[in-house]
Amino acid sequence: MWRGFLFIFASMKAKAFAIGLFLLALVACRPSTKVVEPAEMPSPELLTVDSLMWQQPDSALACLVSCFDACTTTEYNRHYANLLLSELLYKNDYAQTNRPELQQAVAYYDSLVRKAPPLQRRSEEFPPLKGGKGDSKHKPISNNDHFFLAARAHYINGVGYYENDSAVPACREYLKALEIMEGRFEEKDLVGDRVRFMALTYTRLTDVFSDFYLHEQTIFFVQQSLVYYRNQVDFSWHIARMLNEIGSHYDMMNELDSAECYYQKAEDALHDTNTLMFRDIATRQAYLEYKKDSLKADASILRLFQLLSESENNLERFARCATIGEIYYREAQLDSAWHYLNMVYHETPNIGTKKQAAEWLVEICKVKGRVVEMHEFAGFLVPFANQEENNGGIKSQLTELYNTFKQKELERQHKMETNRHAKRTIATIGCLLFVMLIILILYFRNKLHKQNLETQMEVERHTHKVQQAALAGRLKRSNATLKEQAKTKPVVVPFSDVQDPNTAKKYSDEPICQHILAVCNDKSNPIKSTVPVSAYADIALTDAQNAQLKDAAMRHYGPLFGKLKHQHPELKEKDFLYCYLCLLGLDNSQIAVLTQLSYRTIWEREKRLQTLFHGNDRIAVILHEMMIH
Repeated sequence: MWRGFLFIFASMKAKAFAIGLFLLALVACRPSTKVVEPAEMPSPELLTVDSLMWQQPDSALACLVSCFDACTTTEYNRHYANLLLSELLYKNDYAQTNRPELQQAVAYYDSLVRKAPPLQRRSEEFPPLKGGKGDSKHKPISNNDHFFLAARAHYINGVGYYENDSAVPACREYLKALEIMEGRFEEKDLVGDRVRFMALTYTRLTDVFSDFYLHEQTIFFVQQSLVYYRNQVDFSWHIARMLNEIGSHYDMMNELDSAECYYQKAEDALHDTNTLMFRDIATRQAYLEYKKDSLKADASILRLFQLLSESENNLERFARCATIGEIYYREAQLDSAWHYLNMVYHETPNIGTKKQAAEWLVEICKVKGRVVEMHEFAGFLVPFANQEENNGGIKSQLTELYNTFKQKELERQHKMETNRHAKRTIATIGCLLFVMLIILILYFRNKLHKQNLETQMEVERHTHKVQQAALAGRLKRSNATLKEQAKTKPVVVPFSDVQDPNTAKKYSDEPICQHILAVCNDKSNPIKSTVPVSAYADIALTDAQNAQLKDAAMRHYGPLFGKLKHQHPELKEKDFLYCYLCLLGLDNSQIAVLTQLSYRTIWEREKRLQTLFHGNDRIAVILHEMMIH
């Protein structure tokens, strides 16, 4: 049974068969992908609004308002429409007026996410649905759509909290959105709107932590957002803003070299120098130059006055004046500082800038003895004292959320790395098993081939013995015929007067022939076809022995070989040597050993000579028949 199995493998191109079997097993083990389909499908109008929202939010809002009632007749579309409405209100700079409905949508999408099965092969998921009528009729909504919509719902819910000065709930919502996205999508799946969404979510987290001067956390989220912004060719402004944000936090931590480096990167990222962002970066660079070397105060102030003259609105102008006033304050030029800071305090609508100006003005009033103004500025700062105390609690909560997020991120990355390592290990083991299978197949196929070869050689040896016996019988009959003819008429020898009926016997009596026969018939060292010919190198014929054998053959069969050389000039000396040895009754294995040629070479030579001599018998038989006829 085992031999039969090996024979099948050997005869069916076992290697190709094994590869096909291996690939078939992989396909059979491949898990199926399930897609959860809700009872309702998204409205084509809502899909159109969703697609339009990312490019033209004003047009998308108008379109949504016009079709809102018609598209909210089902539960799924009602939640989908409220999510789109909240996003479009934010994108068009309106306050969220549907927060209860939005939070219901958040809960609904979370329920869809919980029902979704674990994703086996993410690349097999359907792509997100895009706008255009009829899309929902041809594609079921996929698990990926549920996850992306759930993440968007948490994100825009966080925006609503942030607009209401609820930093901690906003942070939780943003982090939840990231958790959903990063737990579902691989990096290769984050394209188009998804990668933009990831960048914006990290930006919102940057703003939350930056507002509370949590430098380490802010820099972390900025760097994460840059990973996604850099994949977008049209996001140079956002990249510059994020790099500027990193520089400003290094600036606040007095890591001035790092701050300078990021300010320069932010400036290089901008293609247009006539923008507010470029002037903001230039302002920070000018102030940084002063911080690094106070002797450059005049140069920094000169640069700031130039930027002040380029201001496009009062908000920007007051921001530049605040920076100029700060340098004058630090340089103890209190009158100049008072002029700019007092103007900022009374005219800027920015509470943060006004608060900072008030703090410096209090200090100036103490030096100048301006008690009345000092009470005014100090009174303005009173509410902020409690705010600082409240901010301490918020900072602690934000820090805890950040630490929890980082821990989960590390665990997720560890899990991903473990999974990758497991996959690599399984793949490696599979490859090794496959290679071992191929090696085993080749080994058993070679073993079977060797067994077949031995069987073939045994058959040929038996055939040779039968042919030798038949040859001996023919020779006896031929000799008897010749003797009878000699009694009645003169004997005519075909080749020469050297030839006679006892030629074969006399040829084998030659000393060199006796030596060859003794070596080949040595029972203590039998010649086996299964042993390489190189193992018998000690009994191989030398050039001198080959010459002796040729002389002996020519003495007994000279006319025969002369005729062969005349009829077949293509015969070579090695072909004649083969004939000399065949006339001694040697088989191919013995001839291969004596000539130190491979068994295959000797068999091919025999076949070639048989074709040349137009016979199917052994070469010795063919030669003897040539002598008789």
